[in-house]
Amino acid sequence: MAPAPQITPTFVKTDEEWRAQLSDLSYKVTRQHGTERAFSNDNFPKAQGMFHCICCDAPLFSAETKFDSGTGWPSFYAPYGSQHVGESQDNTWFMRRTEVHCTACAAHLGHVFPDGPAPTGLRYCINGVALAFKP
Repeated sequence: MAPAPQITPTFVKTDEEWRAQLSDLSYKVTRQHGTERAFSNDNFPKAQGMFHCICCDAPLFSAETKFDSGTGWPSFYAPYGSQHVGESQDNTWFMRRTEVHCTACAAHLGHVFPDGPAPTGLRYCINGVALAFKP
């Protein structure tokens, strides 16, 4: 597991409160830096809307930036706003990756890679259980 990001979240709960609010898998992913299995999420509807943090409801990704990366996880080429999605280094699994997390509550969301489509060239590979879609 990756170490906790070095940020100061504005939305704080106790471990017991997170466990009561989240499913077991959402808790493992968002609070313990886990990963859901590829292709285990329905990958959300192809409709206009916003993807919010499952933990604190912060808006994270617009449906306009979603694309099918073929990886089995919801993918986006840009966050809704840079103030909502933060980055930190993840050196687990014998590799160096860039972890992305919700800046409001420090929830682990997934990772960002430099192999996405234009206009950013980025692929935010996000665990579906970390997101809630709102039309």
